[in-house]
Amino acid sequence: MSELAGWAWAEQLTTGLALVDAQLRLRWINPALAEALEIGPRRAIGQPLRLLSNGEGAAQAQRALAEQRSIQWRGVPLAAATADIVLQPFDDGLLLEVHVLAEPAPTASPLSASLRGFAHEVKNPLAGLRGAAQLLQRRVAGEDAQALARLIIDEADRLGALANRLLRHDGAARPGPVNIHQLLERLAELLQAEPSPPRLRQDYDPSLPDVYGDADRLLQILLNLARNAREAGAHTLTLRTRVEHGVRLGERVLRMALRVELIDDGAGVPPALLDSLFQPLVSGRADGTGLGLALSREIAHEHRGELRCVASHPGETIFALYLPLERPHD
Repeated sequence: MSELAGWAWAEQLTTGLALVDAQLRLRWINPALAEALEIGPRRAIGQPLRLLSNGEGAAQAQRALAEQRSIQWRGVPLAAATADIVLQPFDDGLLLEVHVLAEPAPTASPLSASLRGFAHEVKNPLAGLRGAAQLLQRRVAGEDAQALARLIIDEADRLGALANRLLRHDGAARPGPVNIHQLLERLAELLQAEPSPPRLRQDYDPSLPDVYGDADRLLQILLNLARNAREAGAHTLTLRTRVEHGVRLGERVLRMALRVELIDDGAGVPPALLDSLFQPLVSGRADGTGLGLALSREIAHEHRGELRCVASHPGETIFALYLPLERPHD
């Protein structure tokens, strides 16, 4: 790879570039193209470039090699975009120049519009709640009261940050390693601070590795599910974690996934709502907003996972959150 040392300048380009050998194996790829193809640049070196390994791609590459001239290949679907590609003979292989085509910005979905509206409306009450908790913290002397005031402030800050992200004020999710059991213990702490808390049962698989995600957003899913259970009359809530193999999520099959289950003994989901349960503005309560489960599923999808109602009848309702145990490629 020493002959590629002078290509450092190409690492900064927004145009995708790659070098492949005569067998169409990757010799080098710049970050812009790695992102468009959704592959890890280092791991890809020496591997066949699937873009060129069959069908039209193979025909275009063989033609450029055989005729030793540039070939233009238009409207090529990539993993995360559509592009025009120039295949140009280079040494004994090809240089690929990939121009990602601009696409019109998608219109906001009703769900996203609803969530932004909710986020906007919730910010002022949260600021008032936080201010009241700060005053309370300064005026009370007992350690228990101080701890409860601190809990209110922390939750107001977390929800304020979540609202800002929904409003796109401070960007996308902030992923990192998340210990799911620490997150569930945080959930238990929050639930125990509420009036008439449910009885909690923990059934954890201690061997589980960390997942990769945004801890605040994942906690929001768990809180939404737990509070829905309480509003359905649940007295006992079981928190269970397991590893599941070969999980199908839409078009993908995950080799290994984390399954987090929240099991409650409440009244269950009304049968008429089961098919539309995760749609925005759908609620089983007269005073419900119908945003909690819609937001929860959107966050699960954001983490390349899924949220499902596995079973529901009076006395037992099971919601399962599935999250990949494999970190996305850089």
